[in-house]
Amino acid sequence: MQNVLDNCESRMGKCVSALEAEYAGMRTGRASAALFDKIKVDYYGTETPLNQVASISSPEARLIVIQPWDKSVLSAIEKAIQKSELGINPSNDGKLIRIAFPPLTEDRRKELAKAAKASAEGARVAIRNVRRDAMEELKKLQKAGDISEDEQKDGEAKIQKMTDKAIAQVASTAEAKEKEIMEI
Repeated sequence: MQNVLDNCESRMGKCVSALEAEYAGMRTGRASAALFDKIKVDYYGTETPLNQVASISSPEARLIVIQPWDKSVLSAIEKAIQKSELGINPSNDGKLIRIAFPPLTEDRRKELAKAAKASAEGARVAIRNVRRDAMEELKKLQKAGDISEDEQKDGEAKIQKMTDKAIAQVASTAEAKEKEIMEI
C-alpha cells in the first residue's frame, strides 16, 4: 500500500511542477530569463539550449540582455528568438542581443490570464486522474487480499489529503500568476 501512496504523491508533485514550468515560460509584462528556457539554437549543427551558449540577464524590469560566449553564434541566437512563439523582436548590436518588452495591452493580459486559468484547470484534472488511479489500485489490492478493508479506507483518506494539498498548490500558483499577469 505504501508503494501506491508514494507513487500517487510523486505523480501529483509532477503535475504541480509541470504547471509551474508552464507558467515560467508564459510571457507577462515583466522580462524573465525563464521565457528563453525552451529556445534551442543551431550551434555548430547541434540544437543547443540558449542558456548553454549565452548568458541571459535582466538589468531592468522590461529588458533582457543575451550575451553569447562565442560571438559567431549571435545571428543564430537572433534567428532562434525570431522563430520562437514569443512574438518578440531582438536587436543585435554585434556584441549582444537586447530585447525590450513592451507593456502588455489590457486585452493581451486578459488573454494570458485566461490561458493561465486553463492551464491550472488542466493540472487539477491531471491530479484528480492520479487520485482515481490510486484509489483503483487500492481496491485491487483489497480484492486480492493484500490489504484489509480498513487499510484501504485509511489509504483512500491519505490519498484525498494528498489531492487536496496538490490542488491547493495549483490554486495558489495560479492566483499568483494571474496577479502577475494583470499588474501593469
